[in-house]
Amino acid sequence: MKWRDGLAAVLTPISTMPAVAHAVPEPDEASLAVGRPSFDEVYAAHFNYVWRILRTFGVADAALEDAAQDVFVVVHRRLPEFEGRAAVTTWLFAIARRVAGAHRRKVDGRTEPLADEHAHASASDTFAAFSRAQAAATVLAILDTLDEDKRIVFALVELEQLSVPEVARMLDINLNTAYSRLRLARVAFELAVRARVQP
Repeated sequence: MKWRDGLAAVLTPISTMPAVAHAVPEPDEASLAVGRPSFDEVYAAHFNYVWRILRTFGVADAALEDAAQDVFVVVHRRLPEFEGRAAVTTWLFAIARRVAGAHRRKVDGRTEPLADEHAHASASDTFAAFSRAQAAATVLAILDTLDEDKRIVFALVELEQLSVPEVARMLDINLNTAYSRLRLARVAFELAVRARVQP
């Protein structure tokens, strides 16, 4: 498996992720005055990002939908306070991080049935989708073997395409620490990939 292909697959919408398809209304005058996006704009533009951040922080697949809903409940409540001093993604990251911590402490035995979304797809389409899903699942499984500090830095840099200085600021860690965690995570990830592909 080419791990970069797996990373690309993780960046695409996950098959169990609810679709985001609704009209985005015009922001109100108060929001426009401070350059604040409306709730619907934030939801439509950043739902997938929040979903991936929650997954990166270890929220179980069965709890992702509930966790994402919890994040956007907080967003809805606190959006009037958002003054744009930080990027919306940085603000969402902080909220998602706290929500993920709460969800990881919960014991949730519920499972969601898998949707048969490829029932009417051609054989080649089904195989391609399966290959992408398998690569993404492999990447996520390997990420789960990393300790949280390394996994988060790796995911933010490699999956979210953030710069290391941005990640250091978001996590409130020393820049050298961020680079060190990324380097160690890349080594561990590469070794895990090699272990999986060797006969």
